[in-house]
Amino acid sequence: MEEFDSDILLEEEKSKKIDWKLWKTLFKYAWRHKFMFVLICVFNVFVALGDIIYPQLTRYAIDNIIANGAAEGTGKIIPFAFMYFAVIVFQFLCVIGFILFCGRLEFRMSYDLRQDSFKKLQQLSFSYYDKTAAGHIMANMVSDIPRLSEMVAWSATGIFWIVGMIVFSVVMLIAMNWKLGLIVLMIMPVLTAVSVYFQRRILAQQRIVRKQNSKITGAFNEGIMGAVTTKTLVREERNFEEFKHEATTMKRASIKSAALSAMFTPIVMTLGSLATAIALYAGGRTVIAPTILGTTMTIGVLSSFLSYTTSLFDPLMDLAGILAEMQSAQACAERVISLLNAKSDIVDTHDVIEKYGDCFAPKRENWEELLGDVDFCDVSFAYKEGEKVLKDFNLSVKRGEKIALVGETGAGKSTIVNLVCRFYEPTAGRILIDGTDYRERSQLWLQDRLGYVLQSPHLFSGSIRDNIRYGRKDATDDEVVAAAKLVHADEFISGLEKGYDTEVGEGGARLSTGQKQLISFARVILADPRIFVLDEATSSIDTETEALIQSAIGEVLKNRTSFIVAHRLSTIRSADRILVIRGGRITEMGTHRELMKLGGYYHDLYTTQFANNSTEKLLA
Repeated sequence: MEEFDSDILLEEEKSKKIDWKLWKTLFKYAWRHKFMFVLICVFNVFVALGDIIYPQLTRYAIDNIIANGAAEGTGKIIPFAFMYFAVIVFQFLCVIGFILFCGRLEFRMSYDLRQDSFKKLQQLSFSYYDKTAAGHIMANMVSDIPRLSEMVAWSATGIFWIVGMIVFSVVMLIAMNWKLGLIVLMIMPVLTAVSVYFQRRILAQQRIVRKQNSKITGAFNEGIMGAVTTKTLVREERNFEEFKHEATTMKRASIKSAALSAMFTPIVMTLGSLATAIALYAGGRTVIAPTILGTTMTIGVLSSFLSYTTSLFDPLMDLAGILAEMQSAQACAERVISLLNAKSDIVDTHDVIEKYGDCFAPKRENWEELLGDVDFCDVSFAYKEGEKVLKDFNLSVKRGEKIALVGETGAGKSTIVNLVCRFYEPTAGRILIDGTDYRERSQLWLQDRLGYVLQSPHLFSGSIRDNIRYGRKDATDDEVVAAAKLVHADEFISGLEKGYDTEVGEGGARLSTGQKQLISFARVILADPRIFVLDEATSSIDTETEALIQSAIGEVLKNRTSFIVAHRLSTIRSADRILVIRGGRITEMGTHRELMKLGGYYHDLYTTQFANNSTEKLLA
């Protein structure tokens, strides 16, 4: 919880000021559709122009129609009505155009940002996912991008209407009566200062609300997921008190924010009314006695002057709101841009991309055949900000050889296979594939020939057939069935009501762990990899399914270089070589028989595990 809170605090600190460079990057996405963006800005200015014309029409009607009486004014009503109707139609078309193109710009920006973000996620190395929570990435794609797209398309472009209204209103006020106009404009600095003061205070309380909301959401999640633990430790009352504290803090901040908002609007309205009152008093005196300001003013001019005075303050309030919204959305913008600007730790060189292509445009015609020889040459590796996992590690594996890795948790087993797969790269030394440093080949050249089966297999929503075919999209139905039969998955699949067309559910939720594992094996086999990696692939399944997988492994791994990270030592007795990894080094190496005769760590580990398994069977 402490780490989570500090992340929130850091995020809130960053978002206190508007980072214009950040928003400039987002506006570049709007500028990709420059024609649409320019049209929106033009429509906004035209709408503002229409709003400015209405008071002039009112002035004309009062001074030229109403003031002249029925005799002279009647003939001017019809032309005036046409003129008024033309302005309405003009502004109506501008508003329609604004809404239409804003909607399009919003969704196209969302599309572009999501496309670029998803493409970036495909390019980033495993280290990014190690450091970044899945929920954080999902928040970017699902919540942050739509919010930012909506802001830029609607609120940010609305600034052109605001600027247009303010500029046009000021020009008209000065043009009609510059002395009275300057008197009215003296209120603007005061209004601006009040707006900035209140928006900062409101935003500060909103930050607290958002922070507490995140804490409360986390508390709900922990309360639901840890219900059993709560009951067994009798933590109900303590949990309730902690939750009550967080909820009370959020309530107080929400009330303060609401109170400040409730005060802000009346104060601004009062200042606006004060400016209107000044204009009405001085303007009314001028209509009655022109010598007051040294100029004349008709009733129609006074009426339009009052309209411009009133309309001048609404845009200022809107502008303060938009700037506050930008500050509020700053954290969203930082998350999205940080993803788009994220650098992968593993990048192919320009020459490699030129020859072999990248993951989006591979040049398969230039790919050499991968045979399966793997050599570690004085390899050292350390995760960032961590101690070394491997140091001067050497290993030579021949094509088709089956290598098993055993050892304590954290010994470096998974690190070794992740380096083979080039999910990470050595911090020192070289890894050779078929005698060539694999950094001289593209990542896709290697990973296209890899088969990786995890301890917890992941299935995608869809049918069993689709999931097996995920390994090779152009595979025929017969090839899918053949792969399933090879790993003994066909028997249980055929027993299902819809067979291979059975939906697996999200993440394979409708299948057992063993069934998901068999499907993942079939998926990998269909891809026909040259290097096979099994990372604790049988540790979470029952013995019956393990027996099925074991009988398939011998056939599956034939003529393929394979690395097996094993917890159950019974699964690796047939390995060509078993490596005991301790502290990032090979401490024992040999076949199962050789290591048992050696009587070392492997012997002790195997006999202990065998005894435990025998005891469990007897108890069962």
